[in-house]
Amino acid sequence: MRRTAVLGSAGTLIAGTLIAGAIAAPTATADGRHHSGSEARGVQIAAARAAHTGIDWKDCPADWALSTPIQCGWVSVPLDYAKPHGKQIKLAVDRHVSTGTKAERQGALLYNPGGPGGSGLRFPTRITNKNPLWTKAAKAYDFVGFDPRGVGHSAPISCVDPQEFVKAPKADPVPDSEADKRAQRKLAAEYADGCAERSGDMLPHMTTPNTARDLDVIRAALGEKKLNFLGVSYGTYLGAVYGTLFPDHVRRMIVDSVVNPAKDNIWYEANLNQDIAFQQRWEDWTAWVAKNDAAFHIGTTPAQVEQEWLKLRASAKKSPIGGVVGPAELIGFFQNAPYYDSTWVLVAQTWSDYRAGDTQALVDAAGPDMSDLAGNASSENGNAVYTAVECADAKWPTSWQKWDRDNSRLHKDYPFMTWANAWMNLPCATWSAKQQTPLEVKTGKGLPPVLIVQSTRDAATPYEGAVELHKRFKGSRLITEKDAGSHGVTGLVNPCINDRVDNYLLTGQTDRQDVTCAPHATPKP
Repeated sequence: MRRTAVLGSAGTLIAGTLIAGAIAAPTATADGRHHSGSEARGVQIAAARAAHTGIDWKDCPADWALSTPIQCGWVSVPLDYAKPHGKQIKLAVDRHVSTGTKAERQGALLYNPGGPGGSGLRFPTRITNKNPLWTKAAKAYDFVGFDPRGVGHSAPISCVDPQEFVKAPKADPVPDSEADKRAQRKLAAEYADGCAERSGDMLPHMTTPNTARDLDVIRAALGEKKLNFLGVSYGTYLGAVYGTLFPDHVRRMIVDSVVNPAKDNIWYEANLNQDIAFQQRWEDWTAWVAKNDAAFHIGTTPAQVEQEWLKLRASAKKSPIGGVVGPAELIGFFQNAPYYDSTWVLVAQTWSDYRAGDTQALVDAAGPDMSDLAGNASSENGNAVYTAVECADAKWPTSWQKWDRDNSRLHKDYPFMTWANAWMNLPCATWSAKQQTPLEVKTGKGLPPVLIVQSTRDAATPYEGAVELHKRFKGSRLITEKDAGSHGVTGLVNPCINDRVDNYLLTGQTDRQDVTCAPHATPKP
C-alpha cells in the first residue's frame, strides 16, 4: 500500500490454440456486479483482440529510462469492459526476455509493485542489474512490467497541479483545534473535486477489478495461456481479485506483504489497521536507534528517542526547517523507517546529522525539489491513482463524525501516522464517482496453489491480511518471516524465503505445510 502524502501537503495472428486460451471464459465465481454478463464478455472480446494483435516490441522511449535489451510496447484495453468496442486506452508494458535456453523458458512473469499507483516498468531491470535473488527465475521467465490504468504512461490521471501538490510546508496533519480539522476537510473536498474536474471520465473505471481485467488482456497479448504473477503490497489485492475472477487462468502466483481482502476491510478499515501497525513498527525502529546510540547520539532509550522526535516535530511546526520542512514533511520522510528496514540507517543518520548541524541533509531528504518537474508529476499521478482506486473500490463513510471519532480514538495510542493517513483518504468521503461493493475474494475452479509471503510486523499490510487470504485461497501456502517487519519480503536476502520462491517459480511446488522463517539480518549502522 502506498506511503501517505498529506493532502494539500504532500502483430501477426497468434496460433489458434493460444487464442483459445486467451479468450477462455473466466469461471463464474465472482459477485455478479463485478464480473458477469457484459463485463465478462467484454474481457473475452478484449483478450481475443489482444491475442490477435500481440505486442509490437521496440526500444523503449528515451524518457522512460529503460535501455536495451529491455523492450517496450503497448496493449489496448477498453476503458469500460461493459463497452468493449467503445473507448480504448493504451497500457505501457515492457519486458526482458528470459536469459535461459528455449527449453528452460516457462513463460512470462508479470509484476505489480503496489500502490495503488505504482509503476511496474522497473521490474525487468532486476535482470539487467543482475540481481542475484532473481537469477534463477530470469532463466525461466520473461520479466514483464506494466503501468496500470491511470499510472505513468497508461492514460495517466491527475487531481491537482503537480507543483502545487509538492509545495511545502503543509499544515501539521495532527490537528490542534476544530478549525484545523475544518481546514483539512476543506482541502480533502477540494482534492476530490480536482480529481473529478481533471480526470472525471476515468474515475468510474479506476477499480481493482478493472485492473485485473487489464492484466488478463495483457496475458493474452503476450500469447500466454495462463498468468504467472508476482504482486507486492496492493499488488497482492490485485492478485487476489485476479485469482477470483480468473482462477483457471492462473499458473503461478506469489503475493508478498498482503492486503487483507475481506470485503469489510476494503479500504476504510484497512487504513485504520495500518495506523496501529505503523505505530508498532515505528517503535521497533526507535528501539533500534536507541540501541545504536553510539552511532546516532539521539537517545539511549526508546522513550528518549520518541521525546526527541516530538521535539523535532514541535520545532519544525514553529519554524519549518529550511523554510520547507514542517511536521507533514517530516512524517513523509520518517515513515520510510517503518516501511523498509533498508532505510533505517539513512533515516537515523539524516536525523543525527541534522542534530549535529547539517540542516541541508534533512531538507534534501524531506523537502520538495521544485526543479524536478518529472518527479513531481509522477508523485502527483501516483497519489491521484491511489485515491481514485481506493475511493472507487468500496463505499466509504460519508459522516465526518465517524471519521473524527475513529481517528481521534486511534491517535491517542497510535499517534505516528493516524491523522496523516486520515487526511490522505478523506477525499473518498466526498467522492463524485460511483463507489463499488468490494469483490468477495475466494477460491474458484482451477486455481492452483498460491504462495503467500509475509513478515509478522509489517506496518503497511498487517500480518492478519496474509492469514485471511490464506484461508480464502484453498491450497495456498504461507511463508511467515517471524519477528521482522520490512514491507516487501521477496526482495530481501533471506535464503529460507528466497529458495522457496525460486522453487515455486521453477517447479510450482510448495512445502507440505506452512513455513516460518527466522528474520533477515537487522541493519547495522
